[in-house]
This record gives sequence, structure tokens and C-alpha cells, in this order.
Amino acid sequence: MSTLIATSDLPAADRFEYWRSAVTDTFVPLRTETSRPDRFDGRMRGTALGALTVTEIAASPHIVRRTGPLIARSDPGHYKIGVQLGGYCLLAQDGREAALVPGDFAIYDTTRPYTLAFDDSYRQLVLMLPRRLLRLPQETVAGLTATRVSGRRGVGALLSAFLVQLAGRLDEIDGHGSVRLGDNIVDLLVTLLAERLDAPAPDARRRALMLRVRAHIERHLDDPDLSPDTIAAARWGFVDAAHFSRLFKAAYGTTPREYRVTIT
Repeated sequence: MSTLIATSDLPAADRFEYWRSAVTDTFVPLRTETSRPDRFDGRMRGTALGALTVTEIAASPHIVRRTGPLIARSDPGHYKIGVQLGGYCLLAQDGREAALVPGDFAIYDTTRPYTLAFDDSYRQLVLMLPRRLLRLPQETVAGLTATRVSGRRGVGALLSAFLVQLAGRLDEIDGHGSVRLGDNIVDLLVTLLAERLDAPAPDARRRALMLRVRAHIERHLDDPDLSPDTIAAARWGFVDAAHFSRLFKAAYGTTPREYRVTIT
């Protein structure tokens, strides 16, 4: 089920301020600017696919900045991927610029300053996920930020076509298959980035399984019966609770019990 944010029903004088607040609430603290706030109109709809969030944006021209002071205020440590669906975007980060036209996409990092400039009305699909889910060295992924990936050839074309189709079907996604869909998207993204880095992709099956386990934990934090034993049931593919605990700690550097304490 997707959520919808739209400015069209608000008085013209209130629309841009509402949008600025909504953008920060949806993603991370951002500074949003426009030369014509009185003519601004915007719409967002999005959904969560496990730990991955997917948001379609359609809006009037504006600029979005992630600045050092905003990062100091809130730094969740996420990667974002912008997939251009319509119009034009100029993404700048780490001394590089990526000019995106429909079908193109690029990755950027919320832990460092970036700018997104839209000089005309546009549509974009934004994916946001915790950096740890890519299971690729962060220092090497940093070499790919603000680098255009063409949506017209190779793995980029496959992933772009899939995400463009996804943007048109956000309202059809329900909770039953959403986590698995998120796993598949992340796997495709890891494959693409590993190819561009000329590095071996992580064990996709193991990583996807751990992602599903993590999402299961987050969905059931209020369940008093949540424990390693219940998580290690046959559907998650673990032999027993001890096996699960060892793999969880190896993947995330903490035990399931310690992880549950930190996020409750």
C-alpha cells in the first residue's frame, strides 16, 4: 500500500513550505529551494519493501541540498538511488556531477553533502536503503557516487526497465511479497555496482536471507514471543537458534538480543 503526499489541495502560498517539510520527513533533513514558491506543485507516493523504501516524485523546478550542518543533525547512513522517469536532473556529490535523463540513474550517499537540481518539471523514482545492505566496501562505492548509469545498455538497462515498471505499480504492492521484492531489487543493484567496481558480488542468497530475517525482526519488535527460537523456524532456513545467532552476529557485528535493545 503506497502513501501519498500532494500539494494540489493546499493554498498556493502554503504549498512549498509543506513540500519542504514533507521532503525532509520522507528522506533525511534537506534544504529545498525554488525561485517561484508561489507556482510550486509537487506529489510523492511511496512504499516500503522491507528495509528498502521506494518513492515516486513529480514536482515543479527546485533544488535540494544535503549540507554539512544537516548531516551533523541527522546522519542515518543511507544510500539513495535516483532513477529519472521524466525531465532532467543534475546530481552533484564528491566533486562529480551526473546529468540524468529519463531511464538514467545514479547512486549517492546521505552521509556526505550532495545537491539535486531540477530546472524544469520532472518525475523521479528514489530508492533509499541502509548502506550496510549493499555489502560492498563503502570506500569503493564512494567512487561511484554521482556517476551516471545509462538505462539503455547492460545491467543498467535491465534494472532501469524494472524500476520504471515498478514506479507505475506502487499502488499494487502489498505486504505479502514486498520484502522479497525489495531483496530482488537490492540484488540487482549489488550486481550492477559490483560489475562497475570490477569486484565479485557478495553471496546474494545469504545476503537476501539475512535481509528478510532483519525485516521480520523489525516487523515483530512488539511481539513478546519474538526470540531467536521463533526467528529460526524452518521458513527462515536456519537449523537452530544458535546457528541463527552466529550468522546474525557475523553479518551485523551484534547479537540478535543486542540489536533488539538498540532499536526499541
